[in-house]
Amino acid sequence: MIVYDKLWLTLKKKGLSQNKLYKNYGISRAQVYRLKHNQVVYTSTLDMLCKILECDDISDIATFIPDPDPSDDENS
Repeated sequence: MIVYDKLWLTLKKKGLSQNKLYKNYGISRAQVYRLKHNQVVYTSTLDMLCKILECDDISDIATFIPDPDPSDDENS
């Protein structure tokens, strides 16, 4: 699973709000909603966010967390 917790921290560090993303940069409210809920988003949105936030790497805004191994439940 990809989570976007770092995005909100990076936005705050850069002094940007969700509202500015909508109004100044054309990021749709639907995409921000999807990011907030760690849902699938367009890679073009991630690319745009990295440009806006001057990211060194995608890891500035996103983190990969492996899904739990289903076999772990069987061993419990």
